[in-house]
Amino acid sequence: MATKTSGDIIRDGLWDNNPALVQVLGLCPLLAVTSTVVNAIGLGLATLLVLMGSNLAVSLIRNFVSESVRLPAFVMIIASFVTCAELLMQAYTYELYQILGIFIPLIVTNCAILGRADAFASRNAPGPALLDGTMMGIGFFVVLVILGGMRELIGQGTLLADMHLLLGPTAVNWKLEPFANYPDMLFMVLPPGAFVGLGLLIALKNSIDNHLKARQQAAQPAATPGSKRVRVTGNVS
Repeated sequence: MATKTSGDIIRDGLWDNNPALVQVLGLCPLLAVTSTVVNAIGLGLATLLVLMGSNLAVSLIRNFVSESVRLPAFVMIIASFVTCAELLMQAYTYELYQILGIFIPLIVTNCAILGRADAFASRNAPGPALLDGTMMGIGFFVVLVILGGMRELIGQGTLLADMHLLLGPTAVNWKLEPFANYPDMLFMVLPPGAFVGLGLLIALKNSIDNHLKARQQAAQPAATPGSKRVRVTGNVS
């Protein structure tokens, strides 16, 4: 396997191999809890913490775990970091923890986290593994927040509502209401709206990729047609 540079790892996590838009992993929590920005941020931060910790831990023990118990060991490591994230949320953001409910423990089964542990962290040194976990976590986090903002704005006509659940009393007045007397659009708050929103984000990414590819091809100089070499030896039939 070719060694990836730091730039490749960053680009993969944020864009080229984004876990939500390209790998399409972790859809259960992504679609279920992104009805508001604060829910998306809470889940995104927990997932980021688990990805960073599990990738680093898996890389550190990669040479000491036999192939037969590799996956169970990875799951135990991920579960340990999920427990840490759960306890931190219970201690500092208990109301938000109650809203997110079962989707915090379910981070253990997030295929994006186990996939990075198996595909990258178990095959690379701690530095690149930590960078990969960080970039994949940030890429997932950004999609969560964008989707949460889209659904909250279209569904309820607000942005940053209930941010005090995450940041405390200082964020009580952060709620924005761009539209006066906005009629709530229940469809976007419900799971079908999440599917539509994610589909639009994936379509937008693909459109941008196609546009950049077309520009790159247009910028390349056209190949100069070369002259054909005429054969002048041998028998000509």
